[in-house]
Amino acid sequence: MESVSRINLPVVDSTNNFVREMLAEEGTGNVVSAQSLPGFTLVVADDQTRGRGQQGNSWETEKGKNLTFSLLCHPDFICATRQFVLSQCMAVAVQEALSRYVKEVKIKWPNDIYVGDEKISGTLIECDLQGKSISNCIIGVGINVNQTEFRSDALNPTSLKRLTGKNYDCEEILAAIVCNFQKYYERLREGGEDEIRQKYMENLYRRTGFHRYRDVRGEFMAEVADIEPTGHLHLRFSDDNVVRYEFKEVSFIIK
Repeated sequence: MESVSRINLPVVDSTNNFVREMLAEEGTGNVVSAQSLPGFTLVVADDQTRGRGQQGNSWETEKGKNLTFSLLCHPDFICATRQFVLSQCMAVAVQEALSRYVKEVKIKWPNDIYVGDEKISGTLIECDLQGKSISNCIIGVGINVNQTEFRSDALNPTSLKRLTGKNYDCEEILAAIVCNFQKYYERLREGGEDEIRQKYMENLYRRTGFHRYRDVRGEFMAEVADIEPTGHLHLRFSDDNVVRYEFKEVSFIIK
């Protein structure tokens, strides 16, 4: 496996922002290549003051209680149109790691991690493209580990401690996630995209049955028909009509 360089930060606004600034400084404003920064770079923060989620959403975290980190890699062997598989890699890596501690850990499209109907982890992925390939990929992850009180307007947060009443070693969980991701990253390099997508689909939240969703037309019932390699979600209605959605074009209605 490739080497992992680690940077520990006591406090930062966002680990993804830190990596982005590091890349800009290293490349004097230009995109940094895999050759100039080989391997993986892991940035871990004890406290993240302005964690970012998909489409500008925020991620609440209590200092010293959770995992907030970003992993930088350089998957120049992956076509730009296939970058969603990197999201699937990390989702499966986190799902497998957390499944050691609690049951019913699922991946909510595109890459949130749920236990039952409650969110325990979120991921933000940012890629730089070079031609038709990916030069840099920053994968920012937040995982609720030992926090029990949540004050933001998030509808359904949970944590390992909230679910079990036990305290957990964040370093142990982080090591498992990084190891899992590296394993699937190598499978990608070997051409194992189908295997990773299968694991993603097997552990997908609401994989079977009809459930309630909302789009610009209002609420409706549908079931998951497919998820494309591009990340687009296909929902099938009761009349067998299938609609294709991009990120944020449809939302899950959860009690």
